[in-house]
Amino acid sequence: GMKRGKKAEEAAAEGENDTASAPSKKAKAAKEPEGPILYDDPPDKMTSKDGRNANMKITSWNVDGLRAWVKKKGLDWVREEDPDILCLQETKCAEKALPAEITSMPEYPHKYWAASGDKEGYSGVAMLCKTEPIKVTYGIGKEEHDKEGRVITAEFPSFYLVTAYVPNASRGLVRLDYRKTWDVDFRAYLSELDMQKPLVLCGDLNVAHQEIDLKNPKGNKKNAGFTPEEREGFSQLLAAGFVDSFRELYPEQTNAYTFWTYMMNARSKNVGWRLDYFVLSSSLLPGLCDSKIRNKAMGSDHCPITLHIAV
Repeated sequence: GMKRGKKAEEAAAEGENDTASAPSKKAKAAKEPEGPILYDDPPDKMTSKDGRNANMKITSWNVDGLRAWVKKKGLDWVREEDPDILCLQETKCAEKALPAEITSMPEYPHKYWAASGDKEGYSGVAMLCKTEPIKVTYGIGKEEHDKEGRVITAEFPSFYLVTAYVPNASRGLVRLDYRKTWDVDFRAYLSELDMQKPLVLCGDLNVAHQEIDLKNPKGNKKNAGFTPEEREGFSQLLAAGFVDSFRELYPEQTNAYTFWTYMMNARSKNVGWRLDYFVLSSSLLPGLCDSKIRNKAMGSDHCPITLHIAV
């Protein structure tokens, strides 16, 4: 059936095939234990290529359940980070059930919520802003995609901000076909926006683009998030005139991940995936200052990411 055994589960997370190539137990025991290679997010750069100071700070975080994340003191971290705009994904919370700690936050007077229509406690995104956007819309204008609370778009004077929780292809790739349709339609939506104003897309895009973007590429080529189809979908988005801000600034940086499964101590071993992105219209590139991975922040199976930009 669909449920894989523990061994297969570990192979997927570790990306190892359980074949004869594995060293014998004896050889393993004799090896010096290696500490995990962690990514140390460098100090924030606050000026852009063209010499402007960052004037917009955006944070994105897949909170894996907003109510649990609030209980785990996620908002303390947010107040510390103090972005101009906070985007959240996988809130898993109907609007009527949102905790008062977040709905009454005075720092962010302008708050926008999109929840899943059919399935409660599934998907869901939010955008919290210090200054009011010109206009806010929900979904991408296609019925088949807009029932799950996956996209919020806010228009600001000089750019659009889109936050998204991209559909997961799921175990056994049962939703891969749906995901391929989504990728095409979402790209068309973004390209259309981009003709009016440049955009920043942030969120959990549910794909590790290249081998450098996950710890174990070899063992994951047939797993959700690293199939050739999903990777190609992301490549096509970039080809349409968009840029992966982190990779643009740190092309060679390994071990930089934003998601770790809760199983097998993956986070302490840094066996992770980079699934969360700030993707920019190419025309915003001159104003890019920094793209941060805040991997010390706990509270979810994802860590937050932050963008500094001059717009």
